[in-house]
Amino acid sequence: MFDHMKAKALLRSRFTARSAATGLALLIAAGSAAADTTVKWLHLEIDPNYLAAWKKIADKYEATHPGVKIQMQFLENEAFKAKLPTLLQSNDAPDLFFSWGGGVLKQQLATGTLMDLTEAMKAKDGAWQKSYNPASINGLTFDGKIAAVPYKMGTVSFFYNKQMFAKAGVDAASIKSWDDYLAAVRKLKAAGIVPIAGGGGEKWPIHFYWSYLVMRDGGQKVFDAAKNGQGEGFNDPAIIKAGEQLAELGKLEPFQPGFLGATWPQALGVFGDGKAAMILGFENTAANQRTNSGDGKGLDPDNIGRFAFPAVSGGAGAVTDTLGGLNGWAVTKKAPPETLDFLAYLTNAENEREMAKAGMLIPVAIGAEDGVTNPLMHQAAEQLAHSTWHQNFFDQDLGPSVGRVVNDVSVAIVSGQMSPTDGTQQIQEAFEQDQL
Repeated sequence: MFDHMKAKALLRSRFTARSAATGLALLIAAGSAAADTTVKWLHLEIDPNYLAAWKKIADKYEATHPGVKIQMQFLENEAFKAKLPTLLQSNDAPDLFFSWGGGVLKQQLATGTLMDLTEAMKAKDGAWQKSYNPASINGLTFDGKIAAVPYKMGTVSFFYNKQMFAKAGVDAASIKSWDDYLAAVRKLKAAGIVPIAGGGGEKWPIHFYWSYLVMRDGGQKVFDAAKNGQGEGFNDPAIIKAGEQLAELGKLEPFQPGFLGATWPQALGVFGDGKAAMILGFENTAANQRTNSGDGKGLDPDNIGRFAFPAVSGGAGAVTDTLGGLNGWAVTKKAPPETLDFLAYLTNAENEREMAKAGMLIPVAIGAEDGVTNPLMHQAAEQLAHSTWHQNFFDQDLGPSVGRVVNDVSVAIVSGQMSPTDGTQQIQEAFEQDQL
């Protein structure tokens, strides 16, 4: 073993005081660099304005936390879904990643790939947990374990081109029922206008229609019974009726030509370019149509209106029942402790307020509500505030196996490739298989 005292003497004989000081500085710098922690943050956001807002938050955090680097990593929506399961099992697993919640998140927690956040969020009298809307925590909790840090809540609704509606003589305020909606589609077609921008290529955008119709026809009681294996399951008459109504919409050929191959960004572009009058989408659709439009500007904000998915005559569901996301940030089991500290910072009231002002989200952090200033986002926030039942996306809530069939069936029914009864039977069979 090399003698420590001899080494010191050798160093003193070879270097001047100045060079020794320089060497010490280099050693300290090297030690600091070795101690640096990189937090890998995986997301699927494409809006440059949103990314800039996140980058600003990350930069501020890094400035006050020397030695911590926040590395933002991106995967496109479909690639994210396809690659994430493998990525989580690899040495390149992210430390935190976007989650839609529901059955997929529950499954990820059950497999042991995620960090159970319960203890961290309940520490210090639950200060961290109490900083969020209680519904957001409850929606991300499974079997008493908190699986993700809440990020935002959202609801799916219709967005429309006011000028196109006016040209066709359609009054959005008068669309109260599903029959009213179909009448509006017919009017738009008669005026030579494509009624709806659809993203059938990715399938899940079409499942919004089927899901909402199930909610409006059957209400929470029917859907909860189906997903809990009770009664007639997904073969319930109300669910079959929802498929029949979706088929009725499909027969009107309401979507843009080639919609069956269109991605969601392409559908947003169709709407943003003024080539379709409506789109059923997320609360941030107005911002994302701009990003995906041909000129990068899209429709003028003043030309975009919004209305809730209409009621169904005789249905058990209410128009105040909402479908949408409860999104969070999941943390992988081997993530460094700094990940949780950064997440608490990212989602605190101050930062959520700034993100809300930028039109990025409807905040879940208590005290950030005043940040929702965008008129369309404010409407979505108001709708959520008065929601009588907020249901997570069906394809997320039911888990990946059943959710995939829901998406496939929705597209098959609306395109006339499958009957509503065959569709519900396929979903029921997938559900039963998933329970084995």
